[in-house]
Amino acid sequence: MATIQMLSADEARRAIPALSSLMEDGIEDNASMGFMAPYDAEAVQAFWQDVASNVAAGTTLLAVAVSDGEIVGTVQAALAQKPNQPHRADVMKLIVLRRHRGQGIARNLMEALDAVCLSHNRWLLVLDTATGSDAEAIYPRLGWQKAGVVPDYALYPDGGYCPTTFFYKRLKDGSASS
Repeated sequence: MATIQMLSADEARRAIPALSSLMEDGIEDNASMGFMAPYDAEAVQAFWQDVASNVAAGTTLLAVAVSDGEIVGTVQAALAQKPNQPHRADVMKLIVLRRHRGQGIARNLMEALDAVCLSHNRWLLVLDTATGSDAEAIYPRLGWQKAGVVPDYALYPDGGYCPTTFFYKRLKDGSASS
């Protein structure tokens, strides 16, 4: 069973090789995560370095799933920084190693992230994912609402166009009295 941990900036920096391996596994699986094939190790490491810097700045929350001492999954939330969005976070990069899928790791990561977002008073979460992907099927089961689909929004790593589905989730009522 994997355990979920929130990483500090220093822990995130130390985890860059493992986080990069997660991304490589996803790119090899043709997951649309912002990177193209072939795998560009330097670009992916720079991405995770930026994430660690954002964790240090307090603008990103980074969770990992650890099984037998190995990071086997991750997810992050970027806390909206605009003055009119103090209640919102963007969930990104839910990744589980292919060989560890089907074990509830994605669910556990997302539930842990929900709790941490709430502790930061971020109760409206948004995300996007490749339409038709295995990931798209996960979110409704976790209480996410589909907002819509944008055709040709991004590219898959192999260069094909990728339609993208947008979701949102309210963790609590957002009325002014909350």
